[in-house]
Amino acid sequence: MPELPEVEVVRRGLARWVSGRTVAEAEVLHPRAVRRHIAGGEDFAARLRGRTLAPARRRGKYLWLPLDEAVGPGTSVLGHLGMSGQLLVRPVEAPDEKHLRVRVRFADSLGTELRFVDQRTFGGLSLHDNTRDGLPDVIAHIARDPLDPDFDDDAFPVALRAKRTTVKRALLDQSLISGVGNIYADEALWRSRLHYDRPTASLTRPRIAELLGHVRDVMTAALDVGGTSFDSLYVNVNGESGYFDRSLNAYGRADEPCLRCATPMRRRAWMNRSSYFCPRCQRPPRPAARA
Repeated sequence: MPELPEVEVVRRGLARWVSGRTVAEAEVLHPRAVRRHIAGGEDFAARLRGRTLAPARRRGKYLWLPLDEAVGPGTSVLGHLGMSGQLLVRPVEAPDEKHLRVRVRFADSLGTELRFVDQRTFGGLSLHDNTRDGLPDVIAHIARDPLDPDFDDDAFPVALRAKRTTVKRALLDQSLISGVGNIYADEALWRSRLHYDRPTASLTRPRIAELLGHVRDVMTAALDVGGTSFDSLYVNVNGESGYFDRSLNAYGRADEPCLRCATPMRRRAWMNRSSYFCPRCQRPPRPAARA
């Protein structure tokens, strides 16, 4: 699933190629793509017609396109990419993608349209009212992400320790810190020399601050190269892949030598996912500490 860097790359592309454009027509080609829009596909398309898209915004793994305030203030198109969703800006004459779900045409002569393509149909688009803070109401509970300038560094250690859970679970808790997924959690924990099962209550404020710094560093590095693409399911709005998979230190490197100490990396099943770690650099907590 795309994480913060991948979604931010898509947001930047939308801000460049879509913002300020007025919708001439929207076409829903698969009902599951708008299943979170309770009124259905026809209503979704009708309510988009004639609206102007403001610059795309993001919180964590969610992005949204606010609609102009002249017709109906406080509404946004919320997008979630799920496992395989893609928001593509394509030439109008380009052949339809096999898994094209939603098409948005514009009332201008730029010659491109916005397409939502989703092979597994876990993602989707929907229309929602905004809160006073400008967020779609359904994601108002999502915490700020570590790249947000308003992220509260002082409050984060207190909140993390109060969770009384393990450190990787806390990093993936979107009500605590948003945008961190499995890949970047493993990368930040490797950089911090922390085992994924380390209890949050055992971490000092300096250790938490160090971990937060590594989370930011790994996400910024991923952003610089367009995110992480393991296959063709994640691409930016122009259909291009990211290259951070070439820079991964932990994720996907089971049985390969640790880049710090040469010990073979390990993979463990974890919450229907996998965790990758170095058994020497990231020693597991003692049973008493885990309890």
